[in-house]
Amino acid sequence: MRAGCGDGGVRLHPGAWWLWALGLATAASRTTNPLLLGLILAVAGLVVVTCRANTPWAGTYGVFLKFGLLVIGMRVLLHVFLGGVAGPTTLFSLPQLPLPDWAQGIRIGGPVTAEGLVFALYQGLLLATILSCVGAANALANPKRLLRSLPAALYEVSVAVVVALTVAPQLVSSVRSVRKARQLRGDTARGARAIRTMLVPVLEDALERSLVLAASMDSRGYGRTAGISRRDRVLTGTLVLAGLFGFCIGLYGLLSDAYSGWLLLAIGGVLAIAGLRVGARRVPRTRYRPDRWSARAVGVASSGVIGAVVLVFSGDPALSPSTVPLQAPELPVLPALAVFAALAPVLLVRER
Repeated sequence: MRAGCGDGGVRLHPGAWWLWALGLATAASRTTNPLLLGLILAVAGLVVVTCRANTPWAGTYGVFLKFGLLVIGMRVLLHVFLGGVAGPTTLFSLPQLPLPDWAQGIRIGGPVTAEGLVFALYQGLLLATILSCVGAANALANPKRLLRSLPAALYEVSVAVVVALTVAPQLVSSVRSVRKARQLRGDTARGARAIRTMLVPVLEDALERSLVLAASMDSRGYGRTAGISRRDRVLTGTLVLAGLFGFCIGLYGLLSDAYSGWLLLAIGGVLAIAGLRVGARRVPRTRYRPDRWSARAVGVASSGVIGAVVLVFSGDPALSPSTVPLQAPELPVLPALAVFAALAPVLLVRER
């Protein structure tokens, strides 16, 4: 069996892969440059192909790539039929449906311009790249070990999060098993008919896997709580809510390019961590072979965060190429080097 660096020969903390992937996703969210987005896709794909192990969830990256292509197509179709960014270069025109005065600014049909079509392609590629980064994390990180690594105070939320994260791996594994069973029975149907015959067995198998996971967690006493005073419960809730509120305000400030958002984000993080530390007292638990943040794990996580930091603070106009007027995109040097840094897992974590 092939032992990759995702969950094979080198035991890497699953949080490192998620921080690496979220760093790339954050970098992608800061640009609409197709050259830079294509570079992020290439880096994520190379790391996944090189580092993923032979596990049931290793094939989820391809599923996310297909979803990304679907997103690009839907974004382009929405622009063609509903409009958006206009421009002087009209490619073709569709019959336009007249709308009442109160719907001014909205159109159905009408002219489709090259500028608007390119803008829609950029936006669709942006969403597809973010999806691919999430798919890379799903393909590299072990979801069960991720659940074990989450803070004890968040056991209720962590169950829901991990079950949600395992949906894609479970569906991929179910599709493979159902497809193999159909082939053994001599069923060679393809296309829409194959989807109809596989849909119910795949969903049933994925649901059964989720129930088995929940039952195994319950049998191991996951979520058992200890007695805690009312004062500590109120303090925990206040700190966590204040931290989440600070996170929300900080993220809003970051989206509006206000540097005060970083301060609010930091304050919210401190309050949230304090609340989690206090809340962890009511969930006593032991861990067998806990995952440690090794130097390699820190290096992997940092390589992805570097790209996010550089693109967030970079003011290079090439990050958002102009579509009106339509101009050819240029690859910015410093952001591209920051994205290349995300290839560090290929060197830091080798197969054994």
